[in-house]
Amino acid sequence: MAFFGVIPARYASTRFPGKPLALIHGKPMIQWVYERSCAADLTRVVVATDDQRIMDAIRHFGGEAVMTSPHHQSGTERCAEVADMLRLNPDDVVVNIQGDEPYIRSEAINLLASQFKDSSVQIATLAKEFLPEENPENPNMVKVTFSVTGRALTFSRSPIPYYRNTEVTRVHYKHIGIYAYRYGTLRDIVRLPLSTLENAEKLEQLRWLENDYPIHVVPCDYESVAIDTPEDLVRAEQITVF
Repeated sequence: MAFFGVIPARYASTRFPGKPLALIHGKPMIQWVYERSCAADLTRVVVATDDQRIMDAIRHFGGEAVMTSPHHQSGTERCAEVADMLRLNPDDVVVNIQGDEPYIRSEAINLLASQFKDSSVQIATLAKEFLPEENPENPNMVKVTFSVTGRALTFSRSPIPYYRNTEVTRVHYKHIGIYAYRYGTLRDIVRLPLSTLENAEKLEQLRWLENDYPIHVVPCDYESVAIDTPEDLVRAEQITVF
C-alpha cells in the first residue's frame, strides 16, 4: 500500500481567478501547498491542474504536475484522473489536498493517512470541534456528526445536531475538507450520479453516504486557512508561521 498526495489546482475561480499563482511571502500559493505536502509521509505528491500557467509555475520550482481535464466538477474527479494515470493498485491511498490551503500541516496529512492501517477504512476525512467564538449557523462552515467508532452519520451546512434539550452542553464539529480514499473506492465513487442530498446541500460527500460508502471521520486539532478571495490572501500574508 502506497500513499499519493494529489493537489487539485484550477486556474478559473469565480471569486479569485488564478489564485493558485497568487504570491504569499514571495512564493505562489500552490508552491506552499506542494512543499508542505511533500513534508508528509507520502510516496509521491502531484499537482493536478487544468491550466498551462499553473503547470509552468510548478515546473519552475521543481514540483511535479499533470494536466487534467477542464471539465471536472470536483477535486475528487480530478484526483481520480491522476490516479488512473499513475496506474495505482486498488489498495493504494489517494490523499486529496486542497490547493488553496497554504497552511496545510503535514501532521494532518499523516493523521489522515494513518487511518488506512485499518483495512476496513475506504474513505477518511478530518473534523475539528467548534471553538466558542465560532458560529455553527454559518453555512460556509460544514458540520459533521459521526458515530462512536468514527463513522460519519451526516454532513450539513445547517448546525447539527439540533439541540432541542437546552440543558445539554452544545458540541459541534466542523468538517476539515481533506479526504483520502483507497484507489478502488475512488474509482467507484466518481462514477456515481448526483444524489438528492448532495444536490440540496452542494456537498459531494453526501453522494457517497447516500450510496452506502462509509466515511471514517477523525477528530483533530489541525485546521488550515483557505484562500477563497483576495481579502483572504491579505490575511494570509499577515501570518508568519511558514
